Amino acid sequence: MAEEKKIIFYTAFSPNGHKIAITLEELGLSYEMVHVNLPAIQHKEPWFLKINPNGRIPALIDTLEDGTPINLFESGSIQQYLVDRYDTDHKISYPRGTKEYYQTNNWLFFQNAGVGPMQGQANHFIRYCLSSEPEQYSKDRYVNETRRLYRTLDKHLEESKSKYLVGDKCTIADIAISSWAKLLAFAGVDISEFPYVGGWQARMAERPAVQKGVNTPKKVDLDKLEKDPVAFNTYLKTNEAWIKHGMEADRKK
Repeated sequence: MAEEKKIIFYTAFSPNGHKIAITLEELGLSYEMVHVNLPAIQHKEPWFLKINPNGRIPALIDTLEDGTPINLFESGSIQQYLVDRYDTDHKISYPRGTKEYYQTNNWLFFQNAGVGPMQGQANHFIRYCLSSEPEQYSKDRYVNETRRLYRTLDKHLEESKSKYLVGDKCTIADIAISSWAKLLAFAGVDISEFPYVGGWQARMAERPAVQKGVNTPKKVDLDKLEKDPVAFNTYLKTNEAWIKHGMEADRKK
């Protein structure tokens, strides 16, 4: 009997990783999860760079129908691959060529090109630059741009009859943005500023696949952690160490 090919999913605690975990769970796919230890700089080791030459999580290995192995990286690309390949019933996607298919791409790229980069930089300047005394301008720039993006999202959800981003159901675009919205407070922004985003986020949180995916590879409750200053500071310092290691490595010519 031929060996069954298995999806291998490489991740760490990250909204971009959560996007893929939730997508896999929504589609009911069998996969092996490999926890990439970021503080140990595993994402820069040669074995991982062969999978993702950019040295970032998430990444995924699968086998095409003709038996060809394929390495995938960049979370939006992975999400599109998974629904193209496996969502034949269009549970969290729409048929290619339809109006809703392209509208889903609008919001997926809104997250990939807007929410992720801006909120990620807000995270960095709010949480990891305390010892470097960043300019207030830098903080304001990224936090306020994050606010603007969520105001755009809030207005769209207010006008959405289904209260999802596209059509009448949750799609990979909802999964992508919701994974970042869950960590909005970490970027110094209160989700209560955006009531329709808050309601949408609460609906997304009720989905079993979301509940499982956001705890992959392990559960980290940042809201609860922040209430313990010592534990929260230790968490931030651990992250800051590997982030600065990467910055030093990137500085080298």
